[in-house]
Amino acid sequence: MNIDNAKSQMRKGMLEYCVLLLLRRRASYASDIIQQLKDADLLVVEGTLYPLLTRLKNDRLLAYRWQESTQGPPRKYYELTTEGEQFLSGLDSAWNEIENTIHILKR
Repeated sequence: MNIDNAKSQMRKGMLEYCVLLLLRRRASYASDIIQQLKDADLLVVEGTLYPLLTRLKNDRLLAYRWQESTQGPPRKYYELTTEGEQFLSGLDSAWNEIENTIHILKR
């Protein structure tokens, strides 16, 4: 097995959680989300992010609003819904369980 492939699968598994964590802080548009993920060393391309944002919106975890931009066309800002906040709370609990398991196993 290739380590890069394993790392890629791990990143894909936590991408949804990471996007929701970012949107917990503030509403953001897709390019800003990508940049924040890159700043956190999680490389994501638009072709991966947009389908995820659409799915999360269709699942009512995200909503969006259009906002005028001084640097071009209006931007679509995504934000957590009440359902999204509740879902993220559940993911927080799941992450804590996983983190605890890994910590125990690495001893």
